[in-house]
Amino acid sequence: YYLAIKGQGRPEIILRDVLALFYLEGAFPMANYTKKDILRLVADENVEFIRLQFTDIFGQLKNVAITASQLGKALSNQIMIDGSSIEGFTRIHESDQYLYPDPASFTLLPWASGTARAARLICDVYNPDGTPFVGDPRGVLKRALARAADMGYTFNVGPECEFFLFETDSDGRPTVKTGDEAGYFDLGPVDHGE
Repeated sequence: YYLAIKGQGRPEIILRDVLALFYLEGAFPMANYTKKDILRLVADENVEFIRLQFTDIFGQLKNVAITASQLGKALSNQIMIDGSSIEGFTRIHESDQYLYPDPASFTLLPWASGTARAARLICDVYNPDGTPFVGDPRGVLKRALARAADMGYTFNVGPECEFFLFETDSDGRPTVKTGDEAGYFDLGPVDHGE
């Protein structure tokens, strides 16, 4: 994935590792749920578990699973995590942090099995004093986008889908061998799939 920020008369800036980017308001259309809407949806859809998701400083998705009975507490920003257990977050003596769910990110997870369903909320990480945690990648990205907007840049994002076709062995099992031989900008056909 890449993020392109363009400004008038300025070069294009490419930023990589934008996992959290897609969950920011405006990246993809999201519902404008209220706390009341989410509580109603969870009850109506028989949701048992809610995954409160955030990323570490390496972009690795993390989550805390709560039961539906804890959702009111979560939507009031009262779910704590131990930040010292997250790579690169905080030291042990300043480990208390809070998850602030973004109601617009509420989604029912379609792959939940059985009659009980699961949902997710993407969260910002905050300090106990109510200030945003400076090391939260989602917060870093929000601040960077605000700075870019202040400088006259606009924000665009787009996926770059890539895939590989793997050959199979004599038993039909996939191998690590591909039919790719071409590189970028080669004149085709060079790959076996073309």
